[in-house]
Amino acid sequence: MGKNRFEITFFLLVIAQVLVCNYFHFSYYVTLSILPLLILCLPLRMNTLWSLLLAAAVGLAVDLLADGVVGLNAAALLPVAFVRKTVISAVFGSGLFARDEDIAIRKHGRPKFALAIVLVQALFLVVYIALDGAWTRPFWFNFLRFAASLLAGEVVSLLLAGLLVPDDRKQEK
Repeated sequence: MGKNRFEITFFLLVIAQVLVCNYFHFSYYVTLSILPLLILCLPLRMNTLWSLLLAAAVGLAVDLLADGVVGLNAAALLPVAFVRKTVISAVFGSGLFARDEDIAIRKHGRPKFALAIVLVQALFLVVYIALDGAWTRPFWFNFLRFAASLLAGEVVSLLLAGLLVPDDRKQEK
């Protein structure tokens, strides 16, 4: 299972996102999504084209299986996949790509990881909220929804991040 650990965890978290969309409506002000975290934590060896294709597929799957507008999650997730490597390079440094290693919470620290999550969550939410309301809702509503959703998404994503990124500690017995 160690070899396919990421893929299984990724799939289970997509199912968890579908369940959250279908059964846990906290309020009109909170859109809880872990999809940006899933795209951020993709292995760095995956190029942008494959990230975009996977983001579109995952977004459409969540849209089709949840009670949402078809294409909404996919459209909001595509910009996240497009800027994923730029965010990783800006937050964690471009040395990751030179050393061909993935991001790790323990190695890079929770504050950097939290910053990366905030950046991708914010981008996702701006696109999602803009498309969801088609700019017909008042600014204050959109702003409150953005702020509440960003806070909720950040907390949940930080809690779940340990499941997706490799733990670089040595196994001691």
